[in-house]
Amino acid sequence: MKKFLVGVDGSPRERQVLAAAVDMARRVGARLVVLRAARISTELPPEAYLMAEDDVNAVLERRAKVAVDDAVKGVPPHLVERVRVEVDEPWRAICRAAVEDDVDLIVIGAHGYGMVDRLLGTTAARVVNHAERSVLVVRGWAEGGAAA
Repeated sequence: MKKFLVGVDGSPRERQVLAAAVDMARRVGARLVVLRAARISTELPPEAYLMAEDDVNAVLERRAKVAVDDAVKGVPPHLVERVRVEVDEPWRAICRAAVEDDVDLIVIGAHGYGMVDRLLGTTAARVVNHAERSVLVVRGWAEGGAAA
């Protein structure tokens, strides 16, 4: 395995997902492609309602780029092959990026099951079901470093 795609989303679990990917990358000599997907439905700033669609996408991309750059600050630079930003549903962006970047493994976080997740399915479940690559789903850690 030489390349991993790591999906980050700004959630509290993001650091744990990155830490797991970094740890595994160090062990096998892999590099990371770190992806942040922005979607219009949840990340649309109020001023965007007055903009053209292309302008809205540009705003979302800029905000996502700031977020992904912040997320990788703690990752050793020699492990990061590149960062990506996509405006799309996260599961779709992850699956597409995995193919485009020809990664060996997708690393994503697991999330709780709220009402919307039960009805529509989680991003992690959709990636697992649709990805053409193997997927590692990272669960949170309890105090002391053990997986919860």
